[in-house]
Amino acid sequence: MAKWIKAKVIENIQWHSRLFSLRIEADLPPFMAGQFTKLALEINGARLARAYSFVNSPNQSIHEFYYVSVDDGGLSPQLAKLTVGDSVLVSEQASGFFTLDDIPAGKELWLLSTGTAIGPYLSILATAGLVERFEYIVLVHCVRHLEDLSYRSEIADLVEQYRGRLVYLPIVTRQVQPEMLSERVPSLIENGLLAAKAKVDLDPDTSQVMICGNPEMVRATTEMLLSLGFSKNLRRAPGNITVENYW
Repeated sequence: MAKWIKAKVIENIQWHSRLFSLRIEADLPPFMAGQFTKLALEINGARLARAYSFVNSPNQSIHEFYYVSVDDGGLSPQLAKLTVGDSVLVSEQASGFFTLDDIPAGKELWLLSTGTAIGPYLSILATAGLVERFEYIVLVHCVRHLEDLSYRSEIADLVEQYRGRLVYLPIVTRQVQPEMLSERVPSLIENGLLAAKAKVDLDPDTSQVMICGNPEMVRATTEMLLSLGFSKNLRRAPGNITVENYW
């Protein structure tokens, strides 16, 4: 049974009407970048819990979670109402295998995400040692609207820190933006525009690909990569496609 810890809200950032980042203070045991835990609130006598990935790196003491407030959701609208000093429950034990420890070696690391699924990648990118394993890293964030591109300042800082080794590719599918790609990720892989825009190889012989987001994107992108000669990364059979469905 999960052990719950009472955490204090430090900040509840509102990016727009439905998009938030909750920052909490809690004495949690160590976790690995890319893992998730559960947040919970007592609502009408029942404990409602949902899994959220850590956005912060493991060496940071303030824990951060990126989420959408769903209109008919049981928990997320209540999380959105939290203010500084409020309490929220957090599961002590982190979970998940969407971590670098489970990624084989490669030359290029592609981090493909939709929506709030960029969260675990920010944790991974803020963790030391990535540049020792890969020559180039490409962070792809696909959203519907321009306002959904959160963390751009933080990502710009990461790009600077990586000194030419990190490429950030924002994609906006429902609003044409100058200099930005606008097709869905599987299509951009198929037509070659994703790799061309990044100026980084997407090659089954040298690339590792992590995919995190809505299940349809994960499925379609995986199928596209398989058709190009990539293989699923399994513990019993290492490959170069590692996936995480984000809900």
